[in-house]
Amino acid sequence: MFDNLKKKLGIAGAERVVVSPVAGQAVPLSEVSDPTFSEEILGKGAAVIPSEGKIVSPVDGIIDLMFETGHAVSMRSNDGAEVLIHVGLDTVKLAGKHYTVHHKNGDKVRAGELLITFDLDAIKAEGYDPITLVIICNTEEFSSVHPHTGTTVAALDTLLTLKK
Repeated sequence: MFDNLKKKLGIAGAERVVVSPVAGQAVPLSEVSDPTFSEEILGKGAAVIPSEGKIVSPVDGIIDLMFETGHAVSMRSNDGAEVLIHVGLDTVKLAGKHYTVHHKNGDKVRAGELLITFDLDAIKAEGYDPITLVIICNTEEFSSVHPHTGTTVAALDTLLTLKK
């Protein structure tokens, strides 16, 4: 009975949505060639093969770590999800080349705010896979992390549904 009351009040079992930070083709992590992501070592999530070079915030929250290289950002949503956005595989080796960051550590952001821009064609031309990973690093705090993959997504389309 108490569990039913908590559900009605939205205290337990409430779903949270993480939207896509980039337009492209949403694919399961299992299709990513890097085992750190495909084996969900950092957490559950989804990947997007980007069709444009613009990353927006997938949640309302705060930036914990904006990597100086611009290839990744770690943030915490207002409802407690730890979200890692990683643009490309091994792209840290570019040392920031082709990336521009638009926020810094500690910034509060709203879903849809521009975080990173990158030159998609230049990254591909240098031989890097630009696939963008969206990982929930505190997966264990959720009863489920459901990816919405197998479709083309626009930035701000639902990518992940989280349930406490």
